[in-house]
Amino acid sequence: MNLTAVSMDNPVQDIRATVRQYILDNFLMGNEEAYADDASFMDAQLLDSTGFLELVQFLEETYGIKVEDMEMMPDNLDSLVAVEQFVLRKLAA
Repeated sequence: MNLTAVSMDNPVQDIRATVRQYILDNFLMGNEEAYADDASFMDAQLLDSTGFLELVQFLEETYGIKVEDMEMMPDNLDSLVAVEQFVLRKLAA
């Protein structure tokens, strides 16, 4: 796990903030468009299929996890809340 990316004081907020910043920088091109933590990336058209693959690569590199093909589903990756819970489960395993 990349301890520089996740503080042990509040790992959930750090994961959320880190992923939000990644999406802001890479998909919204710095446009500070507000979206709720539980808003669907697909419904808001923030990420397309390529974007999800880029997000998976980012998560693997940032948190030292392996996202299996069968784990690439909306329940795990379609919102900030889903991503943080997924990463926390992977880190705890």
